[in-house]
Amino acid sequence: MMNVFDIIAAALGLVCVFLAGRGSKYNFYVGYLYSAALFLLFWERSLLASLMLQPVSLVMNAVGHYRWTHPREGEASSEKSGELKVTTLSAAGRVVSVATVFVVAAVWGMLLDRLFPADPHPYQDSCLTILILVAQTLSALKKWDCWVAWLFVNIVQLALHLSVGNICMSVVSALYLGNSILSIRQWIAKYRRNA
Repeated sequence: MMNVFDIIAAALGLVCVFLAGRGSKYNFYVGYLYSAALFLLFWERSLLASLMLQPVSLVMNAVGHYRWTHPREGEASSEKSGELKVTTLSAAGRVVSVATVFVVAAVWGMLLDRLFPADPHPYQDSCLTILILVAQTLSALKKWDCWVAWLFVNIVQLALHLSVGNICMSVVSALYLGNSILSIRQWIAKYRRNA
């Protein structure tokens, strides 16, 4: 059943990812509000791993905000002065990211299943949580690979929200998926221009 938290979270999330996909630093301001709205939504739905992610998301949002607007020497975009340029992960970085998702999600899912039996989907919820952390970390570092991680996040989110009846967030997840596809192309193009 849809409620006010669904609508607020959906609107904030759509604006946030649209701005992020366009490389706008203003996505972070919306992201602060989005984290608060998601906290309330997940509290209401007993999605504990996703709930616990929100304070971490808030911190990652602040880190990303700082990194995007305070590039170190040699990291500045040639297109926008004073902004971090888009880069990519190394092959080893990609392997570490994927391994981290699988190992940490399995362990966290096991813990959730034992400690919090109210979570209806502890392994799916945990996988989603870890995927989001990896995607947020890559986003904060302005790696174009973040959009590949967001693709997987959106697919898992769509299934999770459908399974617990979050209709509005399911629609939003489908829209996020489309945004991720467009954003991969845009960020790769920005990476190539700055390489």
